[in-house]
Amino acid sequence: MNRLLLAGLFTIFSCMVASAQTDAEQAIRKVMADQADAWNQGNIDGFMKGYWNNDSLVFVGQNGLTYGYAQTLSNYKKHYATPEKMGKLFFTLLSIRQLSPEYCFVLGKWLLKRQAAGDIGGTYSLLFRKIDGRWMIVVDHTS
Repeated sequence: MNRLLLAGLFTIFSCMVASAQTDAEQAIRKVMADQADAWNQGNIDGFMKGYWNNDSLVFVGQNGLTYGYAQTLSNYKKHYATPEKMGKLFFTLLSIRQLSPEYCFVLGKWLLKRQAAGDIGGTYSLLFRKIDGRWMIVVDHTS
């Protein structure tokens, strides 16, 4: 009887964990889809809604480390000041790994299709954290 009870509890727990991971993955996919949609409408402020609005946000790019939401937003607006420079953004998610109920690690590729400025792209690794019920990017390493 105890083995049957344990097996049943294990099954229920496993289903709950799998469901939580699926929920996290779906939420993260939505954040990234919303970011791409905002970017493709020329809305950098909307794109930034996927990031943690905090001085502890970390962005690692080709120019090194950037700390804080305000500076990251400023850098995006400086480097992508026109629709031609922004182009159309495409994400390819390679993996989403839930590290804990609070953190997920995401790997993928990005591509900006641009007419005059030329296409650019690369890879990214993102650390998402669930803050106040929302999944947000707290660390972005884009190359």
